[in-house]
Amino acid sequence: MSSSDSGQLTVRGFSVPPILYGTAWKEDRSESLTQLALQIGYRGIDTANQRRHYHEAGVGQAVQKFIASGAVSREDLFLQTKFTYVRGQDHRLPYDPQADLTTQVNQSIRSSLEHFGTDRVDSYVLHGPASGYGWSAEDVEVWQAMIEHRDAGRTRLLGVSNVGLHHLQQLCESSNEIPAFVQNRCYARAGWDREVRTFCGERDIVYQGFSLLTANPEVAGHPSVQEIASRLTVTPAQVVLRFCRQIGMLPLTGTTDPEHMKHDLECAGFELTNDDMVLIQGLSG
Repeated sequence: MSSSDSGQLTVRGFSVPPILYGTAWKEDRSESLTQLALQIGYRGIDTANQRRHYHEAGVGQAVQKFIASGAVSREDLFLQTKFTYVRGQDHRLPYDPQADLTTQVNQSIRSSLEHFGTDRVDSYVLHGPASGYGWSAEDVEVWQAMIEHRDAGRTRLLGVSNVGLHHLQQLCESSNEIPAFVQNRCYARAGWDREVRTFCGERDIVYQGFSLLTANPEVAGHPSVQEIASRLTVTPAQVVLRFCRQIGMLPLTGTTDPEHMKHDLECAGFELTNDDMVLIQGLSG
C-alpha cells in the first residue's frame, strides 16, 4: 500500500480513498445518508448484501442517482460490498439458501451489481468466516468463488472481515490468494487489533477499521486527547481517526450527522506528532 499527496491509497495497483463511509444500520435512511455522504465528498462506500444490517439496494440507488447527476463518474467511486453466510442473514436473502455455496456467492454478487447498476464492484469482502474456530472448508469454497469473480472482472479486490489472527494464518496457508483488505471492529484496549494489524502489515494487506469511535469512547474522551484536539483546533474524534490513519489503517465512519461527516472527512488535513502518537498509543492495551 502506498499513499499520494491527495491522501489516496494505492492498493494492488488500484486507487482507494483514504476513508470509507459505512452504511450499516441505516435502514430506510440508507439512500439519503449515502447521498449526503457523496455530496459532502466521500468517494468510498462500504455496504453488504445482508438485509439484516444493511440496505444495499438503498445505497445502490444513491450511488446510481449521484452518478446520473453528472457529479462524478463511476471511476471516481470506490464501492465495497460483501457476501454474508445464511447464518448472518435474516429471511430477506439475496440467494437461494438451499443452493451450494458457490451458487450463493454467484447469486449474491450479481444481486449486488444490480443494486449498484454496474458491472463490477471495487472490493468484494467475505463478511465473516463460517466459524469462529478457524478457516473452514466452507470458507475455502466461498473464497475460491470470490477469486473467480475477481478473475472475471466483477470485482477488482478481495477482502475478509470479522476475522481473528488464526483465520488469516489458515487462509494464507490454504490459498495463494492473499486478501487485499481485512476489515475488523477495532478496540483500543486490544492495542487497536495489534496482532491482526501486524500480520496485515507484513503481507501488504490493508487493515480497514470500523467502530473506531463507538468502540473506543474512552479514548476520544480522554483529557490528553482533548488537549491535542484543542492545540490543533480539531475535534477529539478527528484526532482518533487521524491516529488510526497514521498507524496504517483505512478508517470507516458511519456517522449520520452532517457536521461529523465533514469533520471525519477532514482528518486528512493535519498530522499528529510522534509525541501525540506515543501518547495515544499508551492509552490502549
